[in-house]
Amino acid sequence: MTHKMTSGSHVLSVEMLARVEGEGGMHVHVQDGEVRDVHLRIFEPPRFFEAFLRGRAYTEPPDITARICGICPVAYQMSACLAIEDACGVAVPDEIRLLRRLLYCGEWIESHALHIFMLHAPDLLGYDGAIEMARDHRELVESALRIKRAGNDLMTAVGGRAVHPVNVRVGGFYRLPTHVELARLRPQLVAAREEAIAAVPIVSGFEFPDFDQPYLYLSLSSEHGYPMESGTLVTTAGLTAPVSAFGEHVVEEHVAHSNALHSAFDGQPYVVGPLARYTLNYASLAPLAREAAEASGLGPTCRNPFRSIIVRTVELIHALDEAIRLIDGWRGAPMAAVPVPARAGEGHGATEAPRGLLYHRYRIDGAGTILDVQITPPTSQNQSAIEGDLRAFVQANLHLSHDELTRQCEVAIRTYDPCISCATHFLDLDVEHL
Repeated sequence: MTHKMTSGSHVLSVEMLARVEGEGGMHVHVQDGEVRDVHLRIFEPPRFFEAFLRGRAYTEPPDITARICGICPVAYQMSACLAIEDACGVAVPDEIRLLRRLLYCGEWIESHALHIFMLHAPDLLGYDGAIEMARDHRELVESALRIKRAGNDLMTAVGGRAVHPVNVRVGGFYRLPTHVELARLRPQLVAAREEAIAAVPIVSGFEFPDFDQPYLYLSLSSEHGYPMESGTLVTTAGLTAPVSAFGEHVVEEHVAHSNALHSAFDGQPYVVGPLARYTLNYASLAPLAREAAEASGLGPTCRNPFRSIIVRTVELIHALDEAIRLIDGWRGAPMAAVPVPARAGEGHGATEAPRGLLYHRYRIDGAGTILDVQITPPTSQNQSAIEGDLRAFVQANLHLSHDELTRQCEVAIRTYDPCISCATHFLDLDVEHL
């Protein structure tokens, strides 16, 4: 962290953000009591995943894109599968969709548990990190590890392994889990659900700044319940549209201070992720999750990003409850995957990663060769809103000490659980040096 002051000038700068995935920093410039410049600086090198996919077979994206992220690989696999299947004119049967949803529950469980207890809670309890927090809150950390293990074990049972699952393919899965394998997970998931419910009064008891966002919210909405593995686009402005309309509204552009694209929805910053999902889909939560939301003091909407830890805990309860429901109702499937013959076309797919809506678009030729790819991850969509939050928060809190204001700016960034590594995969960078 660095601090510079000149006459009337005040700079908040964090060279390397802690407890985020990937490498990034923060720069805020205040001049004569007014915030003039705000940059979420993403300097992790571009990873060029879209370029890697060009010229590859249409069956390869689930395996290749899973490597974009070690925390949310299922999101990349599911969005890729939906987009390829859309291009080929194939819809998988409901049994495969349900198994995909069960795998997605595993990812939500492990990802939310990691963020809530290891990345976000230390901020709110006043610790530098989870290791320091564990000295005084051992039971909370051990509970978090048990919950995360339940998610990891579920991903292993359905996906083949917990990191970069190997059982996912276009059209379905390579192998169906057995009833015994799934039933074996149930007691662990039930225990984790109870521990997640017990965490509600803890996370809702934290002190949060009074800070509401004005931004447009975007998420999926699904006829199958709280959105995870599929759905249509919805916004707080009242838009309902198919996923194929994503590119009609979202425009991505390069900015000089970031090795990731900034996104705008109809020309304005917008937010994806837990707050957007919760606000747009509150009625679709499982009863236990809605009860937890009510007990925490959340209403049917939430616009304070600092309170996102509560929303994630509610979603964690929902994912655990949904996983138990899906296991109890699992009756098997006639086949592990359906055929997806190649055909020339363009397909679109979007699912709800733990951090928010993840969009894929693929164009393939008649032989199944990938011609063009677009992948828009949640963090790149949220970057403009994060910078807007910093601008508004700093402007309203200039009375705080430099160190405290800088610390709270870091907290504001971490509320989004940004995955910087996910965001830095675009193709072209043009920087104009003035």
